[in-house]
Amino acid sequence: MRTVILRRGLVALFAAAVSFGAITQAQAESLRIGYQKYGTLVLLKAKGSLEKRLAAQGIQVQWTEFPGGPQLLEGLNVGSIDFGVTGETPPVFAQAAGADLLYVAYEPPAPHSEAILVPKGSAIQSVKDLKGKKVALNKGSNVHYLLVRALEDAGLKYTDIQPVFLPPADARAAFERGSVDAWVIWDPYQAAAEQQLQARTLRDGNGIVDNHQFYLATKPYAQKHPEVISALVDEVRAVGEWSKANPQEVTDQVAPLLGLPADITLTSVKRQGYGAHFLTPEVVTAQQKIADTFHTLKLIPKPLSIKDVIWTPPAKVATAP
Repeated sequence: MRTVILRRGLVALFAAAVSFGAITQAQAESLRIGYQKYGTLVLLKAKGSLEKRLAAQGIQVQWTEFPGGPQLLEGLNVGSIDFGVTGETPPVFAQAAGADLLYVAYEPPAPHSEAILVPKGSAIQSVKDLKGKKVALNKGSNVHYLLVRALEDAGLKYTDIQPVFLPPADARAAFERGSVDAWVIWDPYQAAAEQQLQARTLRDGNGIVDNHQFYLATKPYAQKHPEVISALVDEVRAVGEWSKANPQEVTDQVAPLLGLPADITLTSVKRQGYGAHFLTPEVVTAQQKIADTFHTLKLIPKPLSIKDVIWTPPAKVATAP
């Protein structure tokens, strides 16, 4: 009797092991991508070229939409996605929180696609006038750094304003109600506020921030599947180059996905940077400056080393533009 029970136990254990192996294999044969309501990944998803390319390797692509960079990187941190795109600041906060991520690639600067907005009838005429005012922004997003730099450039400190941390939808509602004095936001929300609310641009990123978009992956996935990551960056680059040359076609494709009028979408499309590149020393240095700034402001608890979390592409694609 004991022998039968033991055999049954071994069979059950073997079955569990096989099942676990199947799950692990299934995970290895998928690429889970996080995206937002803007950018090249939206176009890549619509095009379907990545799915076709990876199907030959038996890899399925899964897409998950996030409302902002901080939320997307939280998904990356907890393992619900393998790859995603955000602005400059979210990766800094994620790295400070211990996220096991790697910078994979970046897109060219797009300083006009984020801005500090004020209502059309506001008496605020310059960034200096924000002293003591309530400013809405998504904490830890790309516009967080824009606000810091704009204040610094105007001779103000971050502590001179009252930050109100809200996600884009809630921030727009507060902005419309007059509950906040200014709103720091990115496209396409920026373009929508400019055209639908006649919001006035107090200062955009031109001359003070690059506003790079960064593609990031979990360290385990990037190290285990470098060929998948390389193929993904290659497809992102191709879609980006096409988008740069065909803004109206991009608008026609993206506007219905965003649920925005064509004119607003076209403005956003034209202000965006296109063409993914692997990280250069200059971009790493710029990102390090952002990390150092937030540490100085005590918004992150410890110094960070950006160069320690840069993915190195396989040698055969390392020189890709």
